[in-house]
Amino acid sequence: MQHSKHYSLFQVRPMMKFSTALVLLFLQLVMMGCKKEVSKPASNSTGITNDSVKMTKTTDEIDYNHFNIYNVSLVQRNELMDVFISVSDIYTDSHAIPSDFIKNQKNIPFEKLQYVELDAEYRKKMLTGMHLTENDSLYLFNYEFNKLQKTPLNKLKAVAYLTPYAPEGEEVDAGSYMIGFQIETQKDMDIFDRYSNAIAYFGNKDPFVQNKIKPMQWEKSATEVSKKYFSGSSLKYGNTFQFKDNDLTYYLQDFLEGDIVQERQLAVINNRNQKIFEKTITTGGDGAEFTPLNGIDTDGANKFQWTGNLFKGKPPVVFGFVSQSFGCPSITFLDKGHKDLTINCDNRH
Repeated sequence: MQHSKHYSLFQVRPMMKFSTALVLLFLQLVMMGCKKEVSKPASNSTGITNDSVKMTKTTDEIDYNHFNIYNVSLVQRNELMDVFISVSDIYTDSHAIPSDFIKNQKNIPFEKLQYVELDAEYRKKMLTGMHLTENDSLYLFNYEFNKLQKTPLNKLKAVAYLTPYAPEGEEVDAGSYMIGFQIETQKDMDIFDRYSNAIAYFGNKDPFVQNKIKPMQWEKSATEVSKKYFSGSSLKYGNTFQFKDNDLTYYLQDFLEGDIVQERQLAVINNRNQKIFEKTITTGGDGAEFTPLNGIDTDGANKFQWTGNLFKGKPPVVFGFVSQSFGCPSITFLDKGHKDLTINCDNRH
């Protein structure tokens, strides 16, 4: 998925600690201990009409058949921060850690068990398992500041951090580790802001569209909008909000049980007053919650919901409506033909 702030989606980076204190950011994906969005879907989405939204054009064709994106984590080690991207949601080899290290763990201080630099053999295993080579690169995109960082993989360390849920004194195995790439090491906590709204991709082409995404600044809408664009549910109508972006207007309708928002519905309307997309948003339980609405529940420093073109050759996206307790956040395309894209965040308990 941040100091005393409350974040969602890619902004969400849960804070977790072990003995030497490990902190994950995640969003995305909210600082809720360790929030994410896997086992239970946060929402069901439906697209409407062929007169939808324009996809970005690109001469660089991206292979979206095996496309994975990741959030960025901060790991606290020796009182300072390591910047780290875990790939353990995708790379699940049960022998990802050197066997001698696992076998000899009783002779290794717990503090030294918590961090492992993978040697050439195990680095190659990880790259092979990820279908990557040393000629590929990390593309790290901070969409808030429109900053793309490209780093060849051969410049990055392959590392493993022990999950904060591995109890001291008990045996660990490869599954107890978060495996991935170290981006920076031993930095002050102020490095957090550089990565709080960032997503990562590994490959040989840049998939990101720059300077085409923005936070959704909501304002209250006229009361007649609620019945015009929303068919309702078994719940009571609450507030209606709107956000205008070029020739699209986004409407968001609250549905209440008592005074509590239990469901939100999103409708996207084009400049011909046609509904081109709709989505029902629920928390799905398990401690998940709706994120505050930009401009309604937050000040300018906190930006939760975003929209715009994010990926080359893909329709515009929306994200940031729900903070999940279990699982990873996802991105919704404004097109019924595209499934939500999960942001791998290695959330575990």
